[in-house]
Amino acid sequence: MTSLPQVDLPPATGQLVGYIRVSTDHQTHDAQSDALEALGVSRIFADKMSGARDDRTGYRALLDYVRPGDTIVATALDRLGRSLTSVVNTVSDLGKRGIYVRTLRESIDTSTSVGRMLAGLFASLAEYERELIAERARVARQAAAARGKLPGRPRKLPADKVALALRMRAAGESAPTIAAALGVSRATLYRALERVSA
Repeated sequence: MTSLPQVDLPPATGQLVGYIRVSTDHQTHDAQSDALEALGVSRIFADKMSGARDDRTGYRALLDYVRPGDTIVATALDRLGRSLTSVVNTVSDLGKRGIYVRTLRESIDTSTSVGRMLAGLFASLAEYERELIAERARVARQAAAARGKLPGRPRKLPADKVALALRMRAAGESAPTIAAALGVSRATLYRALERVSA
């Protein structure tokens, strides 16, 4: 089960460092920024992109900036990541570095025992969520196999067309000609032929 790190944490005597994020250019940071500044947060990092992305420049700069004893403040947990699992992993990784997380909406503060308990509860929920997803995927694969269906996207070139491509290739036709005749890209044709040869 996922859990928060059990480490000797430094006292939360460092600075409050803010992180704000919106998903699209049509949204503004104003409400989040105002809420953090009202708490006395002067250093704020920001992003305008999905929390699911790993290339958030503001978030990366935040991680480079914070030091043990600092507290990252966000208006809500979902500002730190898109899924519960990613947020839990983030809080856990920060805890291992001696960095706290405080959120306004959920009233979580990992510098307190209650805050760590709540974060641990979220960790348990994330683990449960992963197990449910894995179980649903397993049941779906079994149901598909029972019906004779292969998992994943259907092949762009079914077996009969692959056989035709092989005959055309044996007759000396070029790959671009075969791909055009079958209505697929050359890359798709090459992949299909590689699967056969493998």
